[in-house]
Amino acid sequence: MSQVGRQVRARKPAKEKCSGNAHNQVVWADWLQRSLAWVVRGKIFEELPRHGNTSWLASELVMLAVLWVWSDRSTLTGAFGDAKLLSLTMFGQVALTSYQGFTAALVTWTGRRLPLLWARLHGLMEEAGGKHWRIDRWLALAVDGSRASTPRTKSNEGAFAAKNYGGSATAKSRKKWRNKKRRTKRLAEHVKPQIWLTLVWHMGLGMPWCWKTGPSTASERHHLLDLPKSLVFPKNTLFCCDAGFVGYELWKTILDRKHHLLIRGGGNVRLIRGLGQARRCQDLVYLWPTAVARRQEPPLVLRLLEFQGPRGKVYLVTSVLDETALTLPQAMRMYKQRWGIELQFRTLKQTFGRGKLRSRTADHALVELDWSLAGLWMIQLFAVKEQIKIAIPPERSSAATALATVHDAMRSSGAAVSGPRALAHRFADAVKDEYQRTSSKRARYQPNSKDKPSATKPRIVAATRAQ
Repeated sequence: MSQVGRQVRARKPAKEKCSGNAHNQVVWADWLQRSLAWVVRGKIFEELPRHGNTSWLASELVMLAVLWVWSDRSTLTGAFGDAKLLSLTMFGQVALTSYQGFTAALVTWTGRRLPLLWARLHGLMEEAGGKHWRIDRWLALAVDGSRASTPRTKSNEGAFAAKNYGGSATAKSRKKWRNKKRRTKRLAEHVKPQIWLTLVWHMGLGMPWCWKTGPSTASERHHLLDLPKSLVFPKNTLFCCDAGFVGYELWKTILDRKHHLLIRGGGNVRLIRGLGQARRCQDLVYLWPTAVARRQEPPLVLRLLEFQGPRGKVYLVTSVLDETALTLPQAMRMYKQRWGIELQFRTLKQTFGRGKLRSRTADHALVELDWSLAGLWMIQLFAVKEQIKIAIPPERSSAATALATVHDAMRSSGAAVSGPRALAHRFADAVKDEYQRTSSKRARYQPNSKDKPSATKPRIVAATRAQ
């Protein structure tokens, strides 16, 4: 038996204060323990059945997984070593002592535990968020997709890479092309394996809400289509999306579950004017594709909003028909605030270092991404909770500084703290600088191109007599 294994069997589970010294001196590990205990409590996993031969609790595995992704080690096994030692320091025990057993447990149980952890974090967000929990009356959720790369292993390529990439009929017949320049070009190489991540992001507090993952060829629209079917969202939820999240089936699914949408309309949307009550209001439009009308399904009644953006006209389609419930200035402000989800992706990939995952098998890569998002979410929640107490809005919160605070506390876990609320004060101070930028962030070697992409105007047609 290994030395760590003997320690686990010899030591009893610690009580509330377990990592202080003989004089009950509070150290950084105590504050990390209390922060984790605020989120992960045994009651949230009580309904899950316990496997017959496991000696650990669900909450112990979750806290070990969070400490694992919080570690700043460059290797996954090194990060697990840090998490294991810190778990022994904080709780007097560790759920699993081997990396292989730990990852196998995560693959088995993440799918069941993650939704329960989401629900717990949602409750804490509402408890700590105050007026930032909703924007006016709406629980505004932004939705967007991005990709995270994985190592080029056989397992990852089989699960995540685009199959038959560059092997189409056109590519195979390139040697028969008459144009010699095009004929001599190399065939397209297989793209690296990537996980497609569709993230739902809370706009008021600036942190994740839930997500769905799949291979690099997955559809973010299909991911969003599945989420309202499998999860319960609060009353007056408003999904704010860009021009890619369109389609009758998607929008009808959201509306059937009593939620609302605010989505940018582009040339890929065909709207109809002049049906029914639309004759009495210019803003009202209908989405009624021809195939849907043939199936005798009803059209969707929507409002079309228009305002001037930095690159041209912006057209927003919303299911909120009451102009007093969602005014044009409110819609403009929320759509601009939706772009904060891009900063969340940058925080995950660059600040948190998950632009390229480290797991060499597909199952492990998925749980690595899942727990990385959950760990980052907790750090952001710790910081925002303390900042709201002193009237600092969530948009000023710095995830990079909050992450550095956690890393410092983990590295100095046995050191005495300077005060009774040392970690809380560090989180409260994790805010962005307030300096005024005097020049553009664009590099001098990247000219300001005039052909920036922008969604075109939706196709709006008049209702026919038959319609």
